[in-house]
Amino acid sequence: MIICRCEEVTYGELVETVEQYNCTARELKLRTRAGMGYCGGRTCRTAVDSIAQAKIDKDVTQITLKYQPPIRPISFGNLGGAEK
Repeated sequence: MIICRCEEVTYGELVETVEQYNCTARELKLRTRAGMGYCGGRTCRTAVDSIAQAKIDKDVTQITLKYQPPIRPISFGNLGGAEK
């Protein structure tokens, strides 16, 4: 089952990586690129975080993953340089 559609990372890859490296959610993201695609983790961030926490015992004070929305919205006209 694909968890991160943008980077095509599967559930199996995530579980295997967590078990092999005993990594946190942030490390899991960096090792597999899950959450680093076009959406910036908006669709898979919670699943990646849950997989990392479920497979290994971690300190509950660990910083979870975050996503970053754009600084400010921009219209397609401004992006493409179209004149108004």
